[in-house]
Amino acid sequence: MFYHVPALLEESIKGLNIRPGGIYVDATFGGGGHSMEILNRLSGGKLIAFDQDEDAMRNIPRDKRLIFLNQNFRFLANNLKFNGIEQIDGLIADLGVSFHQFDEPERGFTFRQDVSLDMRMNKKGSVTAASLLKNLSEAELSRLFYDYGELINSRRIAKEIVTARAQKPLTTVNDMISAIGKLAPFKQEHKFYARVFQALRIAVNQEMECLREMLEQALSVLRKDGRLVVITYHSLEDRIVKNYMRTGNFDGIENKDFYGNLITPFRIINKKGTVPDESEIEDNKRARSARLRIAEKI
Repeated sequence: MFYHVPALLEESIKGLNIRPGGIYVDATFGGGGHSMEILNRLSGGKLIAFDQDEDAMRNIPRDKRLIFLNQNFRFLANNLKFNGIEQIDGLIADLGVSFHQFDEPERGFTFRQDVSLDMRMNKKGSVTAASLLKNLSEAELSRLFYDYGELINSRRIAKEIVTARAQKPLTTVNDMISAIGKLAPFKQEHKFYARVFQALRIAVNQEMECLREMLEQALSVLRKDGRLVVITYHSLEDRIVKNYMRTGNFDGIENKDFYGNLITPFRIINKKGTVPDESEIEDNKRARSARLRIAEKI
């Protein structure tokens, strides 16, 4: 197994408040870290695990209590219904790119090696980072880098890409860096490229759309007092999760009753979210941007 210890593992499993006979969903199976811990706490219960990456299938443990679905979690409700499950006691989602995906250079998630600009979490998908760079207009590219990378110079980035692709297609990491390298701030190159590649990855995999769809479906399938546990890694997805847990909508708009009480489908368990302590960050550098949010359905 490609087993590893995920960020905030103990805190997230505790946040699920697992009942031994309950039904739970691991929406991002990956290396199986969360699933193994959930199974260790179940007796007569059941676990449904989702992962669209075929590589994750190599990590499936032999356990009759586990149903693994090689699907994107945006299809949560339909897949549960197909398997005869109407309601669940809890759902956990560890968002972002898995350790395995980062550590496989040919997947194109890293800018540290000159590999193809792929970035597909689902290898069967038709859209790659290279195809977006080829086909999107300058305005669309600008919006992509502004919305998903929060880059204030997104227009300049888009313009440089359009200029460069007129000479040759941008198909590798080095092609991309050569096209926009002069825009990278001095001594902040790593942060700049990280945001550029994050924006492309989010667009390729429609991550924000999938997250919104999954959260809405999670609300519909959770039992009363069921737990929703989500680990985020950047401000875009964290804002979506925080707003939805707090207000029941993605814009964070507060709806109140006649008495001024907030109308919301959830009770927040950890209001400010939970972040890793220094010792965990020291052992796992990728955990430094993790934030855990836990809510209970009212």
